[in-house]
Amino acid sequence: MLIRIITSLIFIILIATSINADNWPTYGNIGGTKYSKLDQINPENVHRLEVAWQYSTGELERRSDLANQTSKVQVNPILLPENAGGSLIICTPFSRVIALDPINGKERWIFEPKMRISGYSSEIDPKGTSTPAFSNCRGVAFWQNNSNDTDCKNRIFLATNDLRLIAINALNGRTCGGFGRNGTINLEKEILDGNPPAKIGEVKFPSPPTVVNDVIVLGSSVRDNHRANSPNGSVRAFDAKNGKAIWSFDPIPRNIDNPAYSEWEKSSVEITGGGNVWGLMTADQERDLIFMPTSSPSPDFYGGTRPGNNLYADSIVAIKAKTGEIIWHFQTIHHNVWDYDNAAQPTLVDLEKNGEAFPAVVQATKTGMIYIFHRETGETFFPIEERPVPTNGVIGDKLSSTQPFPLAPPPLVPQIFSPNKIWGITAMDRAACRKKYAGARYGDIFTPPSEEGTVLVPSTAGGVNWGGGGVDTQKNIFVVNVLNMGHFVKLIPRNKISEEEEGSPENTMNQVTPILGTPYALEQGPFVSPNFIPCTPPPWAFLTGVDLQRGKILWKTPLGVMDKMMPLALPLRWGITTFGGPLITNSGLTFIGGTADSRFRAFLTANGKEIWSVEMQSGSFALPMTYKKNGKQYIVIATGPHPFIYPVPSDHITAFALP
Repeated sequence: MLIRIITSLIFIILIATSINADNWPTYGNIGGTKYSKLDQINPENVHRLEVAWQYSTGELERRSDLANQTSKVQVNPILLPENAGGSLIICTPFSRVIALDPINGKERWIFEPKMRISGYSSEIDPKGTSTPAFSNCRGVAFWQNNSNDTDCKNRIFLATNDLRLIAINALNGRTCGGFGRNGTINLEKEILDGNPPAKIGEVKFPSPPTVVNDVIVLGSSVRDNHRANSPNGSVRAFDAKNGKAIWSFDPIPRNIDNPAYSEWEKSSVEITGGGNVWGLMTADQERDLIFMPTSSPSPDFYGGTRPGNNLYADSIVAIKAKTGEIIWHFQTIHHNVWDYDNAAQPTLVDLEKNGEAFPAVVQATKTGMIYIFHRETGETFFPIEERPVPTNGVIGDKLSSTQPFPLAPPPLVPQIFSPNKIWGITAMDRAACRKKYAGARYGDIFTPPSEEGTVLVPSTAGGVNWGGGGVDTQKNIFVVNVLNMGHFVKLIPRNKISEEEEGSPENTMNQVTPILGTPYALEQGPFVSPNFIPCTPPPWAFLTGVDLQRGKILWKTPLGVMDKMMPLALPLRWGITTFGGPLITNSGLTFIGGTADSRFRAFLTANGKEIWSVEMQSGSFALPMTYKKNGKQYIVIATGPHPFIYPVPSDHITAFALP
């Protein structure tokens, strides 16, 4: 008996070591660090990297041009342990799950979910004409049953855009019959009948579920900028073995017994939706905690229908995975009217405070501010102070008089803009920007949306967006790509525009759309010239390194060149629109795509120096990952379009390795 116990412990230790050292078992790797201990590829040999294998998912042939151009290739592959098949698992934007041989990229199996949205199937048909636009699948989750059960012991969990959670056998790609109903939990009816209810297509599951021990936690994407009573944004938890519902967390407190209820008015909690977790959550398996970055309540840009600070929206919330109990929370934006969602995945790192260990969770934000908390208690690592902010919003909206600012690290992007900083490549560009935005408000961060129009700095896209940052856990250097641009927002009284003007893209710079349930229509878009050149000075994107222990910015490097976005292919290092995130390795390298210039790059983590790049088929708006097989380290990245900034189709998964 003793020998059996010792053998079992050794086996568990070996599996854990394998998962931590050589595998990439979860989105963003363990703790959302995007960090690997592998170091075979290093600064001295990275220039020798070559394509080891490349796999095409076939989606370019399966789908229409519109479906491919509007899809989002943001998948972060995961690698399963050998006792679970050892496959590299990806999903396409259309929720097809594919298992690949990690050494040569050959198919092992494919799971087709036969997804349905608005009554249309995404199965193969002539040019995929029934496939919905803006499809996305950022990844899948893996769970291993540690009990004596043998049925579907190794499972992959897929969340689809047609509101299903599916359990798949990792060994053969078949559904796990003991989970839900024939391997599937269909949440469509629950969500359509929610409080507030949803319409078909308004709620999707683009991000992978998060596994915390034996619990599966699932967030959602909710359509925003549309109506005050947008759909319910609850997070749901299920038993990984049988799919039974365990708990749900609604970021909008519907019950008077909820401690956050006092931050709202009764009339508003009954109609407000959103607050959902559309980005990635992070698990702390040891503490049985899950960290949730919540988003804005509905609607964005106008809060007159939801007075108060609107807790738990726009917060980081720590929840006990087994029970759904809220352990602690912190709101990063009070009464959000700037669309500054918490989009980035929280990152777990071990710091030190006053000579004692400080297990930290790091939340980077669209505002460019970084908040650091104790994982167990919510204690702040650096002080956070409430500072006065402008409150002169539109009639009918009462804004918070303060917002929380961490004293360290400093903001990663500028948080103020004035008309004398308007920029253009030529004098004509500058003049066009001044004319286009004449009469608009400018100022510090949190200058509210207005009827005359407001330039928001940072942009509603960030700062830091869904891709988040990664951390060198040995040196506590946090590396993150940030967008350094502005955004224009204008609230127009609906009684001042005609029905023809609502929804007419020819009315102004952008389409004017009504915010249903409010007295306003919304005009919004990037702060750019008529030629779509930013009216803010470059660089427009940075890769940034932050010393988390000291709260200091170590370096900033412009991320991206302009040759793909200009009539003349000028390699101007001005930075370019960025989405996605980094991979950090123990050898001191940071790999990242994430730019609208088709490049995949390597930087020195210590100082931000770019030392390698390769041109890909399209943009790499996804997270790279790494693993080691048969003594060789591989770096893997997916390429494909971003529908709003770089609609260049691709369906490739590419692995790099040394010769």
